Amino acid sequence: MKGSTYRRCYCRDEDGKPLGKKCPQLTNRRHGTYALRQELPPRKDGTRRSFSRAGYTTAKEAQEDLDTVRALLALPDGDDADGQVRIGDLLEHVSRDRKAPLPDLNQVKLRFLSGQSLTSHTTVGEWLDEWLASRRGRRTGISRDEINIRKHLRPRIGPVRLDRLRVSHLVEMFDSIADDNETIVVENQNRREQVAKCKWGKPGVPPVSERGRLAAERAKLAEMPPFRHTVGPGTRQRIRSTLRAALNDAIAQQRFGITFNPAAHVEMDSGKRPKGVLWTEEHVERWQKTGEKPSAVMVWTPTQMGRFLEHAMDDRLYALFHLITFRGLRRGEAIGQRWTDIDLDAGLLTVAKQIVQDGWTVYEDDPKTDSGARTIALDSRTEMVLREHRARQLKERMAAGAAWTDTGRIFTQEDGNWLRPSKVTDHFMEMVEEIGLPPVRLHDLRHGAATIAHAGGGDIHYIKELLGHSSIAITSDTYAHLLPQVDRAVAEAAAKLVPLPRSSTS
Repeated sequence: MKGSTYRRCYCRDEDGKPLGKKCPQLTNRRHGTYALRQELPPRKDGTRRSFSRAGYTTAKEAQEDLDTVRALLALPDGDDADGQVRIGDLLEHVSRDRKAPLPDLNQVKLRFLSGQSLTSHTTVGEWLDEWLASRRGRRTGISRDEINIRKHLRPRIGPVRLDRLRVSHLVEMFDSIADDNETIVVENQNRREQVAKCKWGKPGVPPVSERGRLAAERAKLAEMPPFRHTVGPGTRQRIRSTLRAALNDAIAQQRFGITFNPAAHVEMDSGKRPKGVLWTEEHVERWQKTGEKPSAVMVWTPTQMGRFLEHAMDDRLYALFHLITFRGLRRGEAIGQRWTDIDLDAGLLTVAKQIVQDGWTVYEDDPKTDSGARTIALDSRTEMVLREHRARQLKERMAAGAAWTDTGRIFTQEDGNWLRPSKVTDHFMEMVEEIGLPPVRLHDLRHGAATIAHAGGGDIHYIKELLGHSSIAITSDTYAHLLPQVDRAVAEAAAKLVPLPRSSTS
């Protein structure tokens, strides 16, 4: 097909008509600009078309672009009529925007060979939706990806063309999240202060003179933004992980001509797991004065654990809390435990299933990781607690009669149905508040189990197997700071057992 470069100018004669090639100044190489024209394959209806572009300052620049156009036209085989039309459509589309860069030859080649459209451009949001719809695997992982896409990725970078996504886009996204975090902190503090203004801090009903003021303060509170969680380092890492996985799949499938994954190169803070900290007397005293927790992961001392278990002794779910406290099961693992997976005579418990809550939906799933499927030993006291719980459950089953649902679970509702994980957590928190203990999460009982195991002689490898961690690094990151505190507490307790003589200076 014909094609060439040429020089042109925009000079006009006295009547305003373009001189074109008749311009006498074209003999001067610096006059005018260079242009190119390349004939393209006919359209599907057989009509002719061409690619034209002007404004080049040198003949070399024009020739380089002409060579690129010809290289693109050479991608289809000579007998591939459909392929030639596709390339022609692409170049015709590009020629409509004089400022648009020529398509990258390698990217076009990838998209052309994989049969993808060359003229439509998929956005990040469109690909994330397609990728999510095709995801296979654990429901919890898919749900996490869906939240990351819906709440963060699609609103912030969804409109960006996938083949034009750069590291700079992701830097801007995470900077925006950090800015939002600052706003959330301020708004939450303002709301806390407003909540305090809405309370009548004295016993009894507020007098009539105060009721109007309190109503006005509550009206102000209703207009304020609700409490929100900030997006922490761990969540930001998971957002990047979702995007990185989606882009890796696009690259592996040779989709959209992309070969670079910007999510793998954006710099972020480490998002390391928070360190476990014991509720020592000093920490408890400061918490009582300021309400501040030294860490997101707080762990009761053995004495505090004992106070809680004594308070929960008569609760129908006591055995569940006891099991988590001493054997470190996850919430879903404990709630999903079946009688068929426990041998009280041998003192062995096998974690084979878990109950998971996604939103308001509750379902059965495999353990969180392959390492989560494990068999652990039971101490004699835990065996006794479980036997007593089984006797209690048999009485509930007899009382329920035909209304009993046989799910085979160790821990159930009064009618035998599954427990809802969120309600178990709420019940636990209520019991902690009743006794006035410093706050911990239900999940933090696992950390307490680790401290007990360590104090009893278990090393970091034993703790890893007990808790079902997939990597020793996870165990070390979480407990490297906590276990020395336990050692110090044990050392101090041992030292107090021996009466010391009076100091020579006393």
